Amino acid sequence: MTALTVLDTGPLATIQDLGREGFANLGVPRSGAADRGALRLANRLVGNPEDSAAIEITHGGLAVRVIGDAGVAVTGAAVSLAVDERPTGRNATVLLHDGQTLRVGAPRHGCRAYLSVRGGIVAEPVLGSLSTDTLSGLGPPPIARGDLLDVGTSSAPWPATQSAPAKEDTESTVVLAASPGPRADRLVDPDALFVGLWTVNPASNRVGVRLDRISGPPVEHRPGSAELASEGIAHGSIQVPPSGQPVLFGPDHPVTGGYPVVAVLTESAADRAGQLTPGTTVRLRRVD
Repeated sequence: MTALTVLDTGPLATIQDLGREGFANLGVPRSGAADRGALRLANRLVGNPEDSAAIEITHGGLAVRVIGDAGVAVTGAAVSLAVDERPTGRNATVLLHDGQTLRVGAPRHGCRAYLSVRGGIVAEPVLGSLSTDTLSGLGPPPIARGDLLDVGTSSAPWPATQSAPAKEDTESTVVLAASPGPRADRLVDPDALFVGLWTVNPASNRVGVRLDRISGPPVEHRPGSAELASEGIAHGSIQVPPSGQPVLFGPDHPVTGGYPVVAVLTESAADRAGQLTPGTTVRLRRVD
């Protein structure tokens, strides 16, 4: 038997996989990892299927003690790692032995790190997924100090490569690629979204990243447009409310609420958006 005893969680730690697909028509978002690429990599490094459940750690601070032996990997944000106070590397497989403690420090860059354990975290699925949806409450509750997290077993071969380059998004301005969305014609000038700079508002979370204008023209709704019915949307959709301040919808997004989706981030840009921290400067780049 392998399990993890949670000693500390930091600001927020949740169980996430690649989410629950196929329920948008019921108003149920996909949820899942905010940085899906980082989750997939963490699972590959320990020989798990890419959609296995792992721990999403927001702003570091997680500490766990292993029961039994376990192979783990931490990817995503540029966090520091220590096993029994000895530093170790991220983006690589680390073997933990019974009673050892893994601590995840605050990130130098980025927001969310992913701790994958060989065999995957085991929990009760809801609508086919183990993901915690922080908006609707679907899935397991956020991880709390004192929790015991069960780990599955695996007979899969270990990957041939057990490390990957550890990239750090240190650019002063993060450029996010997006294509025009289904309601772009609701704006006076759809291209205004892609001109100038934005900054990440502190009121950002797994539901969405809110942007405030630094420079560039206003983003305005076209006068006299008929009211829209609420619609299901995708992770990475960019909605513009009447304030003109865009919201980049994350994995726990709601339905539109009648506001237009004027653009959609590419998959890689949606992952980068999941790593944005308050005060980061952002530029949106149009792609077709």
